[in-house]
Amino acid sequence: MSSGGHFEIEKKTREIEDLEKSASIPDFWNDNHNAKKVMSKITENKKVIANFKRLSSELENLVEFETLLKESGDESLEKELNSKQAELEREITSIDMSMKLSGQVDKNNAIVAIHAGAGGTESCDWAEILLRMYERWSEKKGFETEITDILPGEEAGIKSVTSIIKGHFAYGFMQSEIGVHRLVRISPFDSNKRRHTSFTSVDVIPEIEDDIDIIIEEKDIRIDTYRASGHGGQHVNKTDSAVRITHLPTGIVVQSQNERSQIKNRATSMKLLKARLYEFEQDKRRKVTEKHYDDKGSIAWGNQIRSYVFMPYQLVKDHRTGLEFPQIDIILDGDLDPFMYSYLDWKLKNSRK
Repeated sequence: MSSGGHFEIEKKTREIEDLEKSASIPDFWNDNHNAKKVMSKITENKKVIANFKRLSSELENLVEFETLLKESGDESLEKELNSKQAELEREITSIDMSMKLSGQVDKNNAIVAIHAGAGGTESCDWAEILLRMYERWSEKKGFETEITDILPGEEAGIKSVTSIIKGHFAYGFMQSEIGVHRLVRISPFDSNKRRHTSFTSVDVIPEIEDDIDIIIEEKDIRIDTYRASGHGGQHVNKTDSAVRITHLPTGIVVQSQNERSQIKNRATSMKLLKARLYEFEQDKRRKVTEKHYDDKGSIAWGNQIRSYVFMPYQLVKDHRTGLEFPQIDIILDGDLDPFMYSYLDWKLKNSRK
């Protein structure tokens, strides 16, 4: 395990001691809201430490296993050793990255919005490919993906989609995807088999939990209902179950149409609005932001954060970190960790400048 990992564990151990000391004060539970936050942080830190100790123990066992293998000369066990080593390396890297995510909302679920840009039908198809890529990544992580709103393309793909990826540190990891994604390929929609370049934007904000106070006044919102369209089966189109909420002071608009129940869609829309308002307030406090539409620019050439090239060669390249990967199919199948980890290291290094 890295020395940095040991440093973070010592830091979290001290933090637990301080939190437990504050929890021992007689009137600690008088402020129930704050008390729950403290206890949740203690539990979270203890989980990280337990995982670190478990992996340290497994690493020691693996070293012993390797020594026995060398002594016995049994080549049949070498494959098992390599498999265990690869799995352990993945777990250690994942935990190491998680410990670098120290932002207030890094641990939260992620609200992901994908919008097709320049490129017409080709771009709509690219948006749907990106949606599948994030769904596959979520599945590999053991997370859950819930689509809350989707607008199909006229011929194929999707014009836009909003989904919630539910999992520990989903937002922290998905920050790496904010920006414009560029695709270069021979278009399946072009009968002349010409090479096309298309663009799609990805925006990610954290789902806001109850421990962060965002007050939404009824007088400040307008709620509209309408008949849902797109995915959801025939029933979803029979009633005005879809909900659109406009926050009048800011002009922020959110909507949900995936649920059959208008009540459920309203609850989801309020959750999305709370997240948007939180990010709106955070952006107001930052002179220079890393994300959102003004910083990302138009969804076109020159603003991409990552390129996915099928022709004349195969390559995925992140333009911020410089990381390149030649097997594009693996990335599109959800193996995004190398790019996410590289981005987190890049972000951490740049924040120290």
